[in-house]
Amino acid sequence: MVISFAHSPLLLQPFSKGSSIILPQPQALALHWLGKPRPEIPRNKVGFDMIDAFAESQGISFSTVHCKAFFGQGMVGNTPIFLAKPQTYMNLSGESTGPLAEYYKLPLNRVVVAFDDMDLPCGVLRLHQRGGHGCHNGLRSVIDHFHGNKEFGRLRIGIGRPPGQMDPKAFLLQKFNATARERIDVALQEGVEVLRLLTSKGFTESATRFNTNQKFKHHRHATMSEF
Repeated sequence: MVISFAHSPLLLQPFSKGSSIILPQPQALALHWLGKPRPEIPRNKVGFDMIDAFAESQGISFSTVHCKAFFGQGMVGNTPIFLAKPQTYMNLSGESTGPLAEYYKLPLNRVVVAFDDMDLPCGVLRLHQRGGHGCHNGLRSVIDHFHGNKEFGRLRIGIGRPPGQMDPKAFLLQKFNATARERIDVALQEGVEVLRLLTSKGFTESATRFNTNQKFKHHRHATMSEF
């Protein structure tokens, strides 16, 4: 799942290349989620769960297809919002995210990429302004299509580690059990709230407040089993 947002005095209307309609706007925010488009891989599509929750909370529908992604737009307060769900395979996510960022001329330091993360306990989130790919193939693809630039934000969605000696690939093919699903549902609402906060408070204040709360949640969940 990828989220990206752009600080810009202008908003370009989508699908108007060659004769673009440019509207004055105080700030533009585009959200892109990395996730598997196939419903049989629930853990890998948790990013899509996040964007769907956010879209529903804001009354935004995915009415078009743009740059290999289902695409929608709306407003949060005075901030224009773009939503995109890449329809490529996970490890090719950059084929959608890169062109979208270029099309809307989004500065990468105003981009947030949201994705599933096995290094966090299930249901724990983290918001960072920059970083590497952490061996996440979808994120690696995004960095490649941003021409190696890593100066964009990340919303990490914890899905936990596989139990025992289970192959991580097999773990990603599993559906969430009831306990894990409850944690993810809570995390989705927390993610929706921090995305709203980003539009009004900016990255630094939002991340500081959010990560402090998530740190305590991390400690609680790290000592609890979901299996």
